Amino acid sequence: MREHAVVIAGGGPTGLMLAGELALAGVDVAIVERRPNQEVVGSRAGGLSARTLEVLDQRGVVDRFLAEGQIAQVTGFAVTRLDISDFPTRHNYGLALRQKHIERILAGWVGELPVTTYRGRELTGFAQDDTGVTIELSDGFKLRAGYLVGCDGGRSLVRKIAGIAFPGWDAATSNILAEAEMEEEPPLGVHRTVLGLHAFGREEYEIRDGKVVFASEGPINVMVTEKTAGAMAKPTLSDLRQALIETCGTDYGIHSLRWISRFTDMSRQAEAYRKGRIFLAGDAAHVHSPVGGQGLNTGVQDAVNLGWKLAQVVKGISPESLLDSYHAERHPVAARVLRTTMAQVAVQRTDDRTEALRDIVLELLAMDEPRKKIAAEMSGLAIHYDLGEGHPLLGRRMPDLDLTTPDGPLRVYALLRNARAVLLNFGTPGSLDITPWSARVHSVNTSYNGAWELPALGAVSAPAAVLIRPDGYVAWVGEGKPDGLHEVMTTWFGAPAEAG
Repeated sequence: MREHAVVIAGGGPTGLMLAGELALAGVDVAIVERRPNQEVVGSRAGGLSARTLEVLDQRGVVDRFLAEGQIAQVTGFAVTRLDISDFPTRHNYGLALRQKHIERILAGWVGELPVTTYRGRELTGFAQDDTGVTIELSDGFKLRAGYLVGCDGGRSLVRKIAGIAFPGWDAATSNILAEAEMEEEPPLGVHRTVLGLHAFGREEYEIRDGKVVFASEGPINVMVTEKTAGAMAKPTLSDLRQALIETCGTDYGIHSLRWISRFTDMSRQAEAYRKGRIFLAGDAAHVHSPVGGQGLNTGVQDAVNLGWKLAQVVKGISPESLLDSYHAERHPVAARVLRTTMAQVAVQRTDDRTEALRDIVLELLAMDEPRKKIAAEMSGLAIHYDLGEGHPLLGRRMPDLDLTTPDGPLRVYALLRNARAVLLNFGTPGSLDITPWSARVHSVNTSYNGAWELPALGAVSAPAAVLIRPDGYVAWVGEGKPDGLHEVMTTWFGAPAEAG
């Protein structure tokens, strides 16, 4: 039996990001992944949102993704593009990049860190006790960990064995996804019929002036809505042909299937994200329609919220009670994601009444204020953790400002590269004494003379100081006095260290 502080079941984007966060914090972490390599078969997520790009920027790796993806205004609601180019962020756009590339780049980063990966094996069972979790793998090998995190997808075995309920809504719509050859060239792009949406494309594409331009050769990627939802078995080429004929009147001579899968608008969320020493993140904690592209992004941000908290408890800095804030903060975020995806599925229906509703929604989203509100939510930039009353920054993402420091100019996000908390003091140098936490929180005397602006909210007053958690969210705002700072430090970063 081999021991680790934390074991992660599942090496997809959420599991990889969590492993990276824990490794940065100096925690012994291992991933159990059933795939022999990082290869992704089929079509899954297709991009990164503005807030996820910010999160990757906080860790100093965003350029790896930007180098391979295509920057575009990909934020949207249903089939409506929402321009965020006027948002106050360095990443006022989304990134079109297929999941297979996202995973490969993340795995490359994690490979540079001290992370153990058990490939070609699956978790088959576990038992937790007062001191840890004993984990059984498919090859008979056993692991022992202080904590187990299920990042093992919508059918999560970790969630099922832990006995965590997964309430929600069954599928009302079903779509087949596939890649195959076609004897006839279909009309590339997204189309609407009385049965729903269908689309044709190719693996290789460019985004020109906000429009997708597909390669002229190669196999065809297909998405088609099925006439009825509820089929459980893996779809076949025959199922795909039937769906195409029902929707398009022809199957375009489809043949030579490369892969095929099905997705639905089933929407479910784990009742609890934590049960003792067991946690859930990503699709194991929440599933929904892929419309809007929020699934992968929500999972990666789950990981960044949980990682630093779990690290502090593992290292004995914080009490176990800190871990309860993971569910308290992330469960409402995913609940809102379920709500927005269900709404988008609803306005994509093709009956006359829904067409009328969609026209009204489009009129509203063409107005500036509704556009900013919904776009901030869909891009992840509007996330607000309830940390009490106070300055608008409290509980929101810290803007990536260009600071002036004694060591020269510095970006805020550059201070977060090692996943450590930061206290920025814009007032009198040395006026905020955090000596008992100096090993855990990086204190910086700085100045900033520009505007303070938040997405959708607009301009806010300049604070005298801000305490930024390792995940980039503001835990405390100073208004010229140190009131409450030490209490907040204790809440998030443990009891003060004794002198000497």
